[in-house]
Amino acid sequence: MRAPSVMLSSTALLAFLAAGLVTGCSGTPAEPVATPSPTYVIPPQTARPDEKVITAAPVVDGQMRFRVLSFQDGMPSMFGSHAEWNAKGRYARVRVLIESTDRTNQKFDAKQQLLVAADGRTFHVDGFAQAIKRQPDELPVGSFVRMEFDLWYDVPKDARITKIRFVADPPLGAIGPSKGVDVALR
Repeated sequence: MRAPSVMLSSTALLAFLAAGLVTGCSGTPAEPVATPSPTYVIPPQTARPDEKVITAAPVVDGQMRFRVLSFQDGMPSMFGSHAEWNAKGRYARVRVLIESTDRTNQKFDAKQQLLVAADGRTFHVDGFAQAIKRQPDELPVGSFVRMEFDLWYDVPKDARITKIRFVADPPLGAIGPSKGVDVALR
């Protein structure tokens, strides 16, 4: 008598499984499961002494993405590999990460990147400070290339710097120069 009940249990199990397979094949496609894109693992870097780490989101102007990494203000002088120099006012330094977002080269021009004071005054990078610190003035940024470096400014002592304005070349077909995009530094 034990054998028929085992047989019945096996038959019931097969019927249950068959019913599940039939309802699983209802003809509607299963929802696709999104697979996450792999991401690069880039180790964090320690900020330099007296730098303020900026956590603002990246911004895009033209075909260039800009991200502020840090800001330092109030330096009375600076030194490089071959010179020490006093500021006319005070030095401010912005650490930036730039990236071309296009399939073509983009031109980065440090002279177009402006510091903006609370009263609306704007300040261009200091070419002499850039040279002393051996930072780029103008450079081609290849397709999807990322670069990280400093922008140095010599600003008046009374200027309260609140943001940086990033300016890239306008995209192909744009009419007129870019007005730039601002990132808060405070």
